Amino acid sequence: MIIRFLSVLFLLAFSHACIAQEARQLFGEHDTASQQRSRPFGSYAGGCLAGAEQLPETGPTWQAMRLSRNRNWGHPRTIDFIERLSRQADRIGWNGLYIGDISQPRGGPMLSGHRSHQIGLDIDIWMRPAMDLNLSRRARENLSSISMRRAGGAYVNDNWTPEHHAILRAAAQDSDVARIFVFPGAKVQMCNDETGDRSWLRKIRPWWGHHYHFHVRMACPRGARHCEDQAPPPPGDGCDAARQWVADILNPPAPDPNAPVAPSRPRRQLTLEDLPRQCERVLSSQ
Repeated sequence: MIIRFLSVLFLLAFSHACIAQEARQLFGEHDTASQQRSRPFGSYAGGCLAGAEQLPETGPTWQAMRLSRNRNWGHPRTIDFIERLSRQADRIGWNGLYIGDISQPRGGPMLSGHRSHQIGLDIDIWMRPAMDLNLSRRARENLSSISMRRAGGAYVNDNWTPEHHAILRAAAQDSDVARIFVFPGAKVQMCNDETGDRSWLRKIRPWWGHHYHFHVRMACPRGARHCEDQAPPPPGDGCDAARQWVADILNPPAPDPNAPVAPSRPRRQLTLEDLPRQCERVLSSQ
């Protein structure tokens, strides 16, 4: 009874001390995962991850990049997917995959970069083929991916290959994947080139950036009651919407003179109070 009472007091004190701090500072302090059963809490852009699994720095068909960031942690289903897709990439014609950011050891907001990647279910995979899987730590810090876009994202460039199409198709056809973000020109190119089953194209979603890497978003694992899935993509293959996006890049519509002007203010950083209550225990756990 006394031990339980002291434990409650500790958690209350921890909560009071942390609640007003920026969550990115709190989560950025941890170098290891919590010793808990693996569970995602909250949404992709507002949550945390208990019991994360670390992607090995090097595998037979992948290498984790930018190791100094310590962002090669994810839900076990995410790690399984990376290993699975990298084997498919090897069969498609690459030696494997270069893996960018997944999540921090306990998920949560990051000190820099992503707004999402908070629950261990987002993965950045480089567009650069992984032809060398024996890179040193230093090389992984200095090597960069390669861009696939031209004309502001309206078209792919000469770096784009049929293998890119095949790898993205393999990822989208995986039942654990909810959606994949690429730049608009890549989506349109895939729409134009696909001659077989087109249902997987629904998961390929155009978004700004995403020309050096593609961003895979996993669905919440079955039974993860406190994980919040994103709404599913609209019905259909999404190709007409992507083509319209490209048309707007090439010929931007005139601005609406009657549109209200939104006030410019810096984005508010999340605090622990903004996240699911379970995230306090994720932080305080050994």
